[in-house]
Amino acid sequence: MQDKIFLPRNKNLKPNSRELRTNSTKQENRLWYNFLKNMLPRFTRQRIVNNYILDFYCHKAAVAIELDGSQHYEADAVEYDKARTEYLNGFGIEVLRFSNKDVDNNFSGVCEKIKMTVGERLNQKPPFERGCP
Repeated sequence: MQDKIFLPRNKNLKPNSRELRTNSTKQENRLWYNFLKNMLPRFTRQRIVNNYILDFYCHKAAVAIELDGSQHYEADAVEYDKARTEYLNGFGIEVLRFSNKDVDNNFSGVCEKIKMTVGERLNQKPPFERGCP
């Protein structure tokens, strides 16, 4: 894993990023407050990378987590998400996508997948977390 990854930021998106943090979906709040907030290594919410805002991002492991609502399954959105993922992969970032239904119906499975991916990316045992299911 690279120690230093320079990620470009579009500072004009900062108000949008703040707005998204303030008005998070119930699934984003559940994943953040019941798992990611206390996970080590640290995750951030609504991280700006160029012209994209990532739902959650762990810089140390270079892992982005995206939670997809129903609008992400429309044809235009699928193409947009594919291009976005390819762009992020170009920086060595692995993108994990989960549907809101995954968070609602299989929360522990989502958490386990995140732990395993971060652990693999850091070549270590799954990371420590407090209050995790």
